[in-house]
Amino acid sequence: MSALKKTTRPPSAEEETRDNKRGMNMKKVLDLSSGDSHNAGVKPITFVRQVIAGCLYPSLLQSDALPPDARLRAQMLLRHFDGGSIGSYTDSCGSMYVRNTIAESISLRDGGVPSSPEQVFITVETQRGLMRHDCAQVMMRLLCQSEGVSAVMIPDPAPHTLAHLLERMGVVPVPYRLQEQCGWSVERAELNRAIQASRGRCSPRAIYISNPGDPTGHVQSRESIEDVIRFAADEELFLLVNEVYQNTVFADGSEFVSYKQVLAEMGAPYSETVQLASLHSLSNGIMGECGFRTGYMELVNVDQAVMLYTEVLLTGDLCPPVIGQIALDVMADPPHPGEPSYTLYTQEVASRLMTLKCNVSRAVEVINDLPGFSCLSVQSGIFLYPHLTLPHSAVTHAQSVGLLYSRRLLEDQGVCVGFSEDHTHSRSCCHFRLCVLMPSDELEEALRRLRCFHYQFLKEYCEITISAPQQSN
Repeated sequence: MSALKKTTRPPSAEEETRDNKRGMNMKKVLDLSSGDSHNAGVKPITFVRQVIAGCLYPSLLQSDALPPDARLRAQMLLRHFDGGSIGSYTDSCGSMYVRNTIAESISLRDGGVPSSPEQVFITVETQRGLMRHDCAQVMMRLLCQSEGVSAVMIPDPAPHTLAHLLERMGVVPVPYRLQEQCGWSVERAELNRAIQASRGRCSPRAIYISNPGDPTGHVQSRESIEDVIRFAADEELFLLVNEVYQNTVFADGSEFVSYKQVLAEMGAPYSETVQLASLHSLSNGIMGECGFRTGYMELVNVDQAVMLYTEVLLTGDLCPPVIGQIALDVMADPPHPGEPSYTLYTQEVASRLMTLKCNVSRAVEVINDLPGFSCLSVQSGIFLYPHLTLPHSAVTHAQSVGLLYSRRLLEDQGVCVGFSEDHTHSRSCCHFRLCVLMPSDELEEALRRLRCFHYQFLKEYCEITISAPQQSN
């Protein structure tokens, strides 16, 4: 199609009229691809911003403008920053006070499994999707020092920047296929197949896991996690685990259990030998503080010499953003029962989870009613990952059905979605990545535009005319 080809000729009068009409009809672009929930209209957690406000402008701490517990938290944090100011540097791996808060929260989450602040590294986030932190990239550099072509096993589907960033680091991605028909499960047989297929061309050093799944929204069971840990032990692989959506599990009967907790409960030899890095972030899930660009990593069973070298490599960044460290402290240690901010904080978190759950249910219902689409429900995370199968006639219009569909959806209706091709089935298949953590009325508008566009697309590119069913109010 000409829409996908470069041309130097001026647009025709018909094309100008069409483009102008699109521009007039488009109220605003709705971005469902990025996962930036604040940009989509979700408001920040009040207590987070109150504590930050008190640290930024300490004069507020002398008034009643902030609740007492927010003032106390800000005062405590300021006492642990040099000069009593957030304008000063912290340690390269983050404030030890905040790292201690994070370690205590990890131990509480994991049923008392010990966590040391010396093993927690606060970092500047990098590209959303892979190794979300500088620390993770440091770990990859450490893991891939040995001879031969280094590789990392990654899920398929995976965070959309993962394979590209690995390749930029000179690391070969070795994909293992998640089983969509089984709710995006991780199967030991598939892990065995993937690593055997890599023999002779590269040497896998680590396996990257996303739990809860990104972008698939699945939550691994204890049994599944145990299988992965045994596989990593058998193949001597480092476990690099992305757990950034751990606080967004909303499906009935689903529960997040960390890899560290399962590893500890498995006992020796696994709990003493399998090396693990667990990643968490402010950007994802309920917090959604993408602009603070801060996260943390905990290392487990990593040699002390490697820990020290990790610190040395991180010193080039001077320190992570201090405002982000403050927000991490609040995320790790939110208001407690009986404190003035507890009720509002719990209401805001519960409201976001309920909005997420309702939005998932509504979006799955609408998408599954569109011809050619199938969409599994999800248990966690903020994305849906629906599958689209089009007639082969659509392939003649473009080499990439996903690119054609997503580009026209943006041009015609102002809805931006991510996509990935599904070459395991057919060139006429693809998946789309849709963020659903947004105000319900915004999602409803996005679904209305998607529905309108889809029927027009089928008519234009697939020579299929289907009358769209009447929408109920």
